[in-house]
Amino acid sequence: MAYEVTATRRRPQRFEDLVGQEFVAATLKNSIQAGKIAHAYLFSGPRGCGKTSSARILAKALNCEKGPTAAPCGVCTVCQEITKGSNLDVIEIDGASNTSVNDIRQIKDEVLFPPNSCRYKIYIIDEVHMLSTSAFNALLKTIEEPPPYVIFIFATTELHKVPATIKSRCQQFNFRLVAVEQLKELLAQAATEINVQADPEALYWIAREATGSVRDAYTLFDQVASFSESHITYDKIRSKLGLVGVDILNQLCETFISQNAALALDLLDKILENGTSIEQFISNLTDYFRSLLLIKTGITREALLGQSAERYSSVALEKLNIPQLERGLSLLLDLYRDIRYSLNPRYEVDLAISRLCGLTSFVSNKEVQKMLEDTRKLLLGSNANQEQIPQSNFSSTESTPKANIPPNLAAQFAKFPSSQEESYPLSNGGAVPPEHRQPSFEFENEKVSLPEEPVSDSFFVSIPKQPDDSILNQEESSDEKKIIPLENLKDYVIKELSISHIVIASALIASESWDFSKEGFVQITVPSAFCLSQLQKEKDFLNKLFSSLTGRNLVIEPILKQQKPKEEITIPIQAELLCKMFKGSIVGVKKNESL
Repeated sequence: MAYEVTATRRRPQRFEDLVGQEFVAATLKNSIQAGKIAHAYLFSGPRGCGKTSSARILAKALNCEKGPTAAPCGVCTVCQEITKGSNLDVIEIDGASNTSVNDIRQIKDEVLFPPNSCRYKIYIIDEVHMLSTSAFNALLKTIEEPPPYVIFIFATTELHKVPATIKSRCQQFNFRLVAVEQLKELLAQAATEINVQADPEALYWIAREATGSVRDAYTLFDQVASFSESHITYDKIRSKLGLVGVDILNQLCETFISQNAALALDLLDKILENGTSIEQFISNLTDYFRSLLLIKTGITREALLGQSAERYSSVALEKLNIPQLERGLSLLLDLYRDIRYSLNPRYEVDLAISRLCGLTSFVSNKEVQKMLEDTRKLLLGSNANQEQIPQSNFSSTESTPKANIPPNLAAQFAKFPSSQEESYPLSNGGAVPPEHRQPSFEFENEKVSLPEEPVSDSFFVSIPKQPDDSILNQEESSDEKKIIPLENLKDYVIKELSISHIVIASALIASESWDFSKEGFVQITVPSAFCLSQLQKEKDFLNKLFSSLTGRNLVIEPILKQQKPKEEITIPIQAELLCKMFKGSIVGVKKNESL
């Protein structure tokens, strides 16, 4: 006998042989047994999943000599003729090559005649979506009210291209993709039929490459079986088809983890020199990262991974976390899209490999946010909310609350001193002066002190509250009264207020002159309205403070510095005429120069 490909040899001949289409098979069998046979069917779904085979089985079930029956015998003359495609009453039409109205007119003429030897005259039209709009319109009346002995079966892979007027006149059946496990079982049966030994790993690879199509799986199986002789293995598939093996990918991924870009690029060059195409390498590496991501999330099914989970690198699974694997997978997917329009695809691959060598340093936005929050808790302490903070490895102090910072960033924070080692967060300068003490002042035989703001163990400078009357009522241990000369008053006040009242001190620092010429008054000239408002707001407090420090009654008068008016520049009429003529503009005028 002549050689027959596996897809043809193993074409389903009964409803029970339809793999993955149990809903379609059950519905058609029940309708035949109940005698409720429609005059038009529409089978839709991806390629190679059994649409045409189902149409032929339905034709045999309706025209079988023992029928109509849900289980055609397959041995009678009608069944054998339908299987061979030679029955005169079961007409198969290719919709892609018969798209015109004339082809449909021929069908309309033929349906007027009853079948020759069968019970029904059945028209099977493949790729029906290829018919023209006029052909569809010509077919509407025929499929809506055909003769009782005529049945139409349409098959299409693009259901959205079929007009709604056709869909509404047919019973629709949506065929599904076949699962990898089911395809693997079908391939194992095919290998047994031809006396070929096949490893499960190789069959899983073929099933995954078929992407749910039975016909694609059988076609690829025939190709693999032709060069594998009597034993199909994954190693033979990898070597013959130019695939990148998981062992090489494990080695490449470990170089990514060690951040050895030179070794990774050298390994890439060896892979491409062995005949692997750039597209195939990217595809295999992308599939490898996807498998690592699935294993990391707890999925170890061989049907999804394509091979055993034990074959993947334990170092990669241990060192790479889920965000880093997602980042690597995203880089490879973008790479596959970019090489289409790249100046040189090899350059794109080299760049991607170099970036993947820094994958272990990648930190997701969520991790950065958590790290900052934990660091803030570490520096501020837990006195406010008494939260329990997890321990960290980058600080040796036992009593300090520690944050859970990722290991790859812990070294960056090791240089910061802990609160136990330093007295202040900014010991070498900053807003807190080296000598931290509570300022005290004496007002009219009553010694008071300004409240001391607590120094937070943080890198954030907290702005103290503005002074109020309650500050002047606080008591402190008695000291000798100290009189400050007027020429030193500004420096002394700024020094004292900079400890606990930064806003007032900043306004006084910005002041340009202090005038004591007017008896009992201090005229303080400030450059901005903001400083003026701050001094006016705290005028009473500053009056008492100045009086206490100098031993005399002083009242401050904040004055805003007068701005010099801008000089008006007269532009000669000649310049204006030139601007209008050449559609220009004057951008500037030098001083002491005329236009």
